[in-house]
Amino acid sequence: MAAEPTTRELRALVAGYEFDRGHLLPALIAIQERYGYVSRRAMEALARQLGTTPALVYGAVSFYADFRTEPPPRREIVWCSGPACRLRGGDRIREALQHTLGLPLDGQSADGACGFRLGQCNGTCSEAPQVWLDGEVVGGLTVAAAVALAREVMEDGAS
Repeated sequence: MAAEPTTRELRALVAGYEFDRGHLLPALIAIQERYGYVSRRAMEALARQLGTTPALVYGAVSFYADFRTEPPPRREIVWCSGPACRLRGGDRIREALQHTLGLPLDGQSADGACGFRLGQCNGTCSEAPQVWLDGEVVGGLTVAAAVALAREVMEDGAS
């Protein structure tokens, strides 16, 4: 992922988007895909392009859980909070991950090496209990496997 984008880069990226054509979400997706997150500067540049307010853009960013306002960590575990995962011991998996990582849900290490986020069910319930490691499903977890996974993420993120 790229570093904080310049205003010039952002203007070029969102130049073709129009508010009255329903381009707010596609523009936000383009920004996040390019930079890994939607910064305050990006929200302001997009608001100017769309002829709206930064508050309206922020409202969309804060409503959808998939948008980030901070740079993503190098490695990330997303815990599935769906019913199938919870029925199959997902809360114990979450507790083990939180304890091993030393992070709360939606937390990130100070050095940006690893993060732990809350996720919503993505329909891969046959893998419950599961997490997504850097976007890939890791399912059928036990507490021991979750601890091993968290330790691996911390080691990889530190390198």
